[in-house]
Amino acid sequence: MEIFQYIFWFFVAILVLVTVHEFGHFYVARRCGVKVLRFSIGFGKVLTSWRDKHGTEFALSAVPLGGYVKMLDEREGEVAEHELDRAFNRQSVGKRIAVVLAGPLANLILAVLIFWLVLAVSGERGIAPVIGKVEPGSVAEAANLEAGQEILKVDGVATHSWQMVQKQLLRRLGESGPLSFTVQYPESTLRYESEVELDNWLRGADEPEPLAGLGVAPFIPEVPAIVGPVEAGSPAEQAGLQSGDHIVAANDTEISSAQAWIDYVKARPEALINLEVVREGQSLNLSVTPARVSEGDSSYGRVGMGFAAYEWPEHLIRQWEYSPVSGFVAAVDRTWETSAFVLLSVKKLIFGEISTKNLSGAITIAKVAGSEAENGWRSFLRFLAALSVMLGVFNLLPIPVLDGGHLVYYLVELVKGTPVSEKAQMVGYQVGLVMVVGLTILALYNDIMRL
Repeated sequence: MEIFQYIFWFFVAILVLVTVHEFGHFYVARRCGVKVLRFSIGFGKVLTSWRDKHGTEFALSAVPLGGYVKMLDEREGEVAEHELDRAFNRQSVGKRIAVVLAGPLANLILAVLIFWLVLAVSGERGIAPVIGKVEPGSVAEAANLEAGQEILKVDGVATHSWQMVQKQLLRRLGESGPLSFTVQYPESTLRYESEVELDNWLRGADEPEPLAGLGVAPFIPEVPAIVGPVEAGSPAEQAGLQSGDHIVAANDTEISSAQAWIDYVKARPEALINLEVVREGQSLNLSVTPARVSEGDSSYGRVGMGFAAYEWPEHLIRQWEYSPVSGFVAAVDRTWETSAFVLLSVKKLIFGEISTKNLSGAITIAKVAGSEAENGWRSFLRFLAALSVMLGVFNLLPIPVLDGGHLVYYLVELVKGTPVSEKAQMVGYQVGLVMVVGLTILALYNDIMRL
């Protein structure tokens, strides 16, 4: 069932983003006087279609992984004498640039609107970046970071939550040079500056984890070992554990937290554990035998239960509210930041600062789409906005067959006064097609290897 949810939300995301992208091309083409022959969502065989009063065919096609806008063009067939002025190739360079640029810009505008909606309606909420542990010999230790400190800034940029810290650290993957922090101790107004020198930090690492690479672990309050969901047929169910039970001891050893219980169970596959639990104020004695789960050459115990929802302490929660105006400004800023991060990532991929194994394709996008949808509409909309930025920026890359490749040809024409030769364009398209197909195959391969 889960895989169908992933597929469903993946196609919802693709349908929205492709429709907006192609509508950008379509709308500006119409405004520039170009005749649009077909607006298609999907490729391949047309499944259903209808025409408007202008003669444009709106179609849904068999392969729903993209779309296109087909315009009247002498390069693709004969054009009647009385319609030559409506052919795309007969338009001025400025109009052709506007039509091509409109698709990616539509995606960026969509991202701004989505970010704006989410920020204005619900603001932002995050966990304060308070350090729980610093690994000996790590980058964090070299920067003099200590447990209990809250990270206020990374490289001078405010970091109100762990998500913001992650974002700033991701920007430094594969780099050398100073990495700076501004930190503060709890119940203190004093701020401390520290710095560490990076040397090709996590360069070329497969699926790098910035916090682990830095050598810090977030502070997590002790969560009581209160039973939540219990899997049907699991050792926990067979032992009689019920949602709401508080596990206080195992084999006469105190269980002080949910993590202590997890560690205790993992270390005892197929070993009998005598439990003391509190249920509705009454103490009970139960016994459970964890199942053995094997992963490679190692194994661990598992009883098949979750934990009851736990509210984080208010002093560790950071909440930001936005007015319609400040929300719009923040949405534009968020779109700009995401665009810059995409371009920085492309640059680092090209120069080998981050591994090509970090490229993701349709399978990963589908999994993330499904997961974010499960987390609620706000999470899914934030994901949709980020994906819209990525689609817009990717299409602006100067690769023939992408919108950015067309823009390069038109800019050359604008400078030299004559179009780029058909032969040169065709060679460019072939090279661009090989590049895009190659990246797609590599991303799909990475997805499959992660599975």
